[in-house]
Amino acid sequence: MKGLFIAGTDTGCGKTRVACTLAEALRRQGLAIAPFKPVAAGAIATPAGLRNEDALALIEACGGHWAYDAVNPVCLRAPISPHLAAREAGVAIDVDELAGRARRLAEVADLVLAEGAGGWMAPISDRLTMEDLALALDLPVLLVVGLRLGCLNHALLTAARMQACGVRAVGWIGSVIDPAMQGLEENIATLQERLSLPMLGVLPHGDPGRAVMAWSVRLDELLSRLAPEPRWSGWNP
Repeated sequence: MKGLFIAGTDTGCGKTRVACTLAEALRRQGLAIAPFKPVAAGAIATPAGLRNEDALALIEACGGHWAYDAVNPVCLRAPISPHLAAREAGVAIDVDELAGRARRLAEVADLVLAEGAGGWMAPISDRLTMEDLALALDLPVLLVVGLRLGCLNHALLTAARMQACGVRAVGWIGSVIDPAMQGLEENIATLQERLSLPMLGVLPHGDPGRAVMAWSVRLDELLSRLAPEPRWSGWNP
């Protein structure tokens, strides 16, 4: 299965904005991109069933024709931690079953673009976390760092945990959450210095994810790093 798992340092860090912008940029390269939001917590009731805003945005960015249930198989109503929302809804999350769903999407696309929920260690059941889901999907991981106060600690801890569990990380992208953040450029420079991953771009604050390529994502480099290679290369730009 060829694709990418979009992970985040925390909730609200910009995973969906990055995923949508990336999906549109890849489609402009002529690639068929399958969206996958395996677990989403926070949804509204519609005549067609529960719908999550992030999953809908990802579907739209990938062409709009994907069946919702295939893209977001676990859609939970409560906007709380997935493990609590799942418990409230009486839903058991099976990461192997979700990985099978992703493989079916991969059969009809060039790439599967999967987006996590919350941060890397966000619980999704009484025993499992988002990390377990990422490992089950076995896709290269792109880390989204929400650029706001506290991002250095969040990013360094997340990257350390990702390295410890052996995932293949292809790089990181900054997402400006607080445009008034003091020392924004200095924080970006610190992340470039201390994260043992290539920086692939920064998504400006307020970008709706439609200005494809208005930000400095190195798409060719990213695509080249989706090919199989040893896990966690520790490569520096």
